[in-house]
Amino acid sequence: MSSRISTSMMFNQSVSLMMAKQAKLSHLEQQIATGSKIVSAKDDPVAAGTAVGLDRSLAALDRMKLNAGNVQNRLGVQENTLAQVNDLMARVNDLTIQASNPALSAADKKTLITEVNQIRDGLLSLANADDGTGRYVFGGTNDGDPPFAKINGKVVYRGDQTQRQVEVGPDTYVRDALPGSEIFMRIPTGDGFVDGSAAAGNTGNGVLTNITRDGSDSWNGQGFSVRFTTGTQYEVVDGAGNVTGTGTYKAGDDLEVNGVRLRITGAPAAGDSFSVQAASSRDIFATMDNLVAALGADTGTTAQMTAQQNQLQSALRDVARASERMIDSRAAGGAQLKALDNAADMREANGVTLKTTLSQMRDLDYADALSQYQLQSTALQAAQTIFSQMQSMSLFNKLR
Repeated sequence: MSSRISTSMMFNQSVSLMMAKQAKLSHLEQQIATGSKIVSAKDDPVAAGTAVGLDRSLAALDRMKLNAGNVQNRLGVQENTLAQVNDLMARVNDLTIQASNPALSAADKKTLITEVNQIRDGLLSLANADDGTGRYVFGGTNDGDPPFAKINGKVVYRGDQTQRQVEVGPDTYVRDALPGSEIFMRIPTGDGFVDGSAAAGNTGNGVLTNITRDGSDSWNGQGFSVRFTTGTQYEVVDGAGNVTGTGTYKAGDDLEVNGVRLRITGAPAAGDSFSVQAASSRDIFATMDNLVAALGADTGTTAQMTAQQNQLQSALRDVARASERMIDSRAAGGAQLKALDNAADMREANGVTLKTTLSQMRDLDYADALSQYQLQSTALQAAQTIFSQMQSMSLFNKLR
């Protein structure tokens, strides 16, 4: 049984073929224009979905890079600020040593007081450093307003104790600048664990120049006093007033009592005492205020002069602890800056991998696409030629 192909069927098939080739050609034109193999999700649903996920990952890397830039800026401000604070504390240390000279005149002390006050004001300004965007570096997460303020002559901290953790890489976080409370406030006194002071009523010229643990780990943290019964003999008195030991004092030698080493210079008088207690904490501004108070104290008598010397020695210890805090804080910031460098390397490596995968999945092979375009264009022209020839063919034309 023979089958016949009608003219209309041939016509429709030819039109369909040309439309298909035209659609293919149009799709190739879009690919060439965009440079992408995937013009729409239907081209490759799996690849298109994967590409969206990769784009999001790249956008996340860009966001992390922005975060890293912001944190790096703030940590940089922290480093520069604390370097300046450290320089100021070195100057305060020099001034305190200078003030310990008994021959210093009242005018000289007044000059020192003026400079210490200027340094204190400079410290306050540095503690309120901002990052250039209106956010204060040392305010913790409460960084919209200056974290430090002078109220009734005392500097108070108005930030919070929270240190931000910022994502700067995939599953990688760094800490933002330290809260000001961890840098300028709550600085331990003495050697950081134990502290001491001379009694206010001492009449001799004994000065406590240093106090520290003796390395035996035998100090139990309980306070006690070293009370002189003569110029060379002393007794150890616990917090309840009980005598727990005795000893002999020799100028220039350290006293080692209950796991604590005390260095007392000069000649204590009978009845003089020096107390030992666990270190407390003091803010850097209070240390400046105490130094100013010591410099302004009366020194008309030997007892007053000795009291000032003890206050200055205490200030020296506090300044040393404050300087150590600056060093520790700078080290902490440096560790975060190093972590930022490592995170940058990680982001770069991840970005290259993601972009390479995206390129393989989505980027057009122009040589192949142009070859296909030429092939489809030629095929379309051939189909159009054949269709044109078919239109001119009919039975009447054959009968002529």
